[in-house]
Amino acid sequence: MSEDISGNKSKEQFTILSGDSTDGDGSFGVGTINLDNVTPVIIDPQQGEAYIDMQAMHGRSKIEKRVRFSPDREAMLENSNLYWIVWVVVDRDLKGPKISGIAACELRVSKEERRIRPGYKSMPEHVNNMDKALKGHIILDKMDAKSKDLLKDFLVKNHSSLLENTREELKNALSI
Repeated sequence: MSEDISGNKSKEQFTILSGDSTDGDGSFGVGTINLDNVTPVIIDPQQGEAYIDMQAMHGRSKIEKRVRFSPDREAMLENSNLYWIVWVVVDRDLKGPKISGIAACELRVSKEERRIRPGYKSMPEHVNNMDKALKGHIILDKMDAKSKDLLKDFLVKNHSSLLENTREELKNALSI
């Protein structure tokens, strides 16, 4: 939960901004990727929760803190907690806001209680899946059923207005 200016607690929302770094004369910012409409949703199947954590954009989400990541997935399959970072891209059209792309990436963190815990994260997968979500792809095929259900419940319960305009392919992928 975050606090607004008046000190009231407000629930996290998807980011819908219209800043375009390629506006202007075409010299500064040309070729950069605009991440204004990307929102990271963390899926924690162990705790049975899904939530937005904007710090995941910089690799500093609650689950990523004090973790040393390795690209060796096989070493982390035993004695680790599974998490998903789901990159959700929200756009607006004539009908209103909608989810235009979504992609899930696996993340594992050791259950060991240590100051710096080992973990698994594939940075190329995160970057490529975020890029694909920005391009309108739906990549949820690697997620387990429980995690998909948590994502679906989170979107239906908290952000049903986004799902009204979302294309059928995403609704089918989440069994909505």
